[in-house]
Formats: sequence, structure tokens, C-alpha cells
Amino acid sequence: MEGTKTIRIKSISEFHQLHGLPAPEHPLISVVHMEGLIMPPNPISVNRIMDFYSISIKRTKNIKYKYGQQQYDFNEGVMFFMAPGQVLGIEVGKKMVKRRGWLLLIHPDFLWKTTLARSIHQYEFFDYWVNEALFLSQKEENTLTEILNNIEQEYRSNIDKFSQDIIIAGIELLLNYSQRFYNRQFITRKIANHQLLDKLELVIDDYFDDTMLAEKGLPTVQYIAAALNVSPNYLSSMLKALTGQSTQQHIHEKLIAKAKVQLSTTELTVSEIAYELGFEHPQSFSKLFKAKQGQSPLEFRRSFN
Repeated sequence: MEGTKTIRIKSISEFHQLHGLPAPEHPLISVVHMEGLIMPPNPISVNRIMDFYSISIKRTKNIKYKYGQQQYDFNEGVMFFMAPGQVLGIEVGKKMVKRRGWLLLIHPDFLWKTTLARSIHQYEFFDYWVNEALFLSQKEENTLTEILNNIEQEYRSNIDKFSQDIIIAGIELLLNYSQRFYNRQFITRKIANHQLLDKLELVIDDYFDDTMLAEKGLPTVQYIAAALNVSPNYLSSMLKALTGQSTQQHIHEKLIAKAKVQLSTTELTVSEIAYELGFEHPQSFSKLFKAKQGQSPLEFRRSFN
């Protein structure tokens, strides 16, 4: 297999042309059925960057998709989401078998002047890694495919002044169902997610027990996620589903617990404790402590005297 190359696909029309498809009926939105895609006859390894959104369900043997060093085999049907500008690595083997699934391609210009243009960034799964994809039951897949079919039917019909609003409503419905199914996945995959939660506790404990707090300040969500080998958005979404708290809130809870020990068992000043906990300004520590604990550090300390 030749070395990996990177290609950028700037438009949906270019995507269609690359895969031997007819020109899209609408330049800014397209439903592509996997059965119709033409793949190169020889094994390939390519990184692909697209300047539009991609939502897909794939059931395809002998193709592996990956982000960076993470790789996933799509022999099973899964759903994943890509925002414009993300890098998708694709490896195609020598022997191709029947492909199943679909892609919904949406150019950002289609969302212009709609509420979805602003709210689409709230769907954090666009920033999940491919190995954090959404696993669907057949019933869930059928629900999403029915919504997709309605979107396709609408843009293939005669376009009128209602068309964009109806299509946008369909996309929002698709995204909202996807969000519901992701939340279901966090709950049903309890063992794996609770193992991740246990690892999270260890990572934060190790960081807090080391000298890194005073030297580097509070650990960032990005640092914690990298230590757990998951994306920051996926980690926070999983924690919210399981505990009702974000990663940042977990970090703060650990910090306050450590501060309470210091305040109740040492004679260090509030400023000294703040510096040990990685705060450059003691007043920032006091503000956070009061917001979390309902009383200032000094008030908390006095309660033990």
C-alpha cells in the first residue's frame, strides 16, 4: 500500500464527483447511500478533510476508519459525526464487499440565517473520536433512517419557500434523536463507563498528590481526557450522563475536598493553601471555595475551632 496522502474536499459536488456519483440535486445538502459509492480498485490509505458536515451510518466490511492513532472496524453498524475541517483517515483493503449505510452531507452555508447555524455547535458529538461512535439498535437505526428519508424526499421535491425550514427541522430532529441515543449508550455501557470513571479518579488523585498543582495549576479538561485517551467532549458528556457533573466540576470537587483537609488540619494561611493548590491569586480560590461550599475558607476553618 502506498504512503498516506491527504486530500481536501471543498464542496458536496466535489464529493459526488470523487465517488462517481451524479451531480447533487442540491449544492448544499445531499443524502448519499453507501451502495452507490465507487471506491478505488486498489488498496488505499488516505486522510480526508471536508469543508462540510457529515453524518453517517456505516455497515461496511474491509474498511477501517480512524482519527489519528485511533482505528475502528466498521463491520458493525455505527453512527458518527464530523464537523468541517476535521481529519478522517481511511484505509480500504484489497477485497471489497457489499457496503450498507448512508451519509448526510450538509454545507455550513445551508444553515446560514437559521437557528441551527448557532445551535449546531451545542451537539458535542461532532467532536467525539471515531472510537466513541454511536452504536445503534436496529430500532434506533430505523428511526434515524426514516428521518433521513424525509429530508431526502423534501430536497428532491420542488423547492419552495418552506423547503429549507422543513429540512432544517428534519436535521434538528435527527440530531436530537442522536443525542438521546448517545445518552442511552452512556447508561447501557455502564461497566466500561464506570471503569473510565474510576480511572478519572485515579488520574486526578495522582495529579493532586504530586507537586504538579503548585507548579502547573489545576489540570485542564484536555489534560485529563488525554490521560484517559478519550476526547474532552466525550468525557464531559459521559460524566454528565452518569453523575450530572462535567469534568471541570469533578476537578473542582477534588480541589475543594483537598482544600477542606488543609483548612481543618493545618495552620497554613488561606493564601498559602491557595498557592499550594495552584491558584495564582488567593481571591480566586476563596471565590471558588465559597461558591462550592457556601462559606468562605476562613468561615469553614472557624467551624472546626
